Amino acid sequence: MAVELVNPDGLPKPEVYRQLSIATGSKLVFLAGQVARDAHGNRIGEGDLAAQVEQSYLNIATALAEVGGSFDDVAKLTVYVVDWTPDKMPLLGDGIRAAAAKLGIDPTKPITLLGVAALAEPDLLVEVEATAVID
Repeated sequence: MAVELVNPDGLPKPEVYRQLSIATGSKLVFLAGQVARDAHGNRIGEGDLAAQVEQSYLNIATALAEVGGSFDDVAKLTVYVVDWTPDKMPLLGDGIRAAAAKLGIDPTKPITLLGVAALAEPDLLVEVEATAVID
């Protein structure tokens, strides 16, 4: 695995993500934001933030598998949530945990969470982009 996740001394140590990742692989992968669409472009989880987060994570894993990687190779995630408020955190966590269970991964990647007014299509509640490093 090309990515080591760390919570360094001197910084808070959150349970749900790591403060940094150390990447040592040779292939840097920048993945476009993934949304709640299946391979055929069908909507997944309309109106359901947790289901949309789960599908977005699954799509990241699918894309990385295509280039010889896996979700374990993710060094950084950026999550965009429409009309973010802190009360949505449990739903975000539910979606991440569901994807992690299906993928058998540690989902505690360095993450930046941004609230946005809207995404490209009106039914989308979340978009997740990833940077990965593959050996």
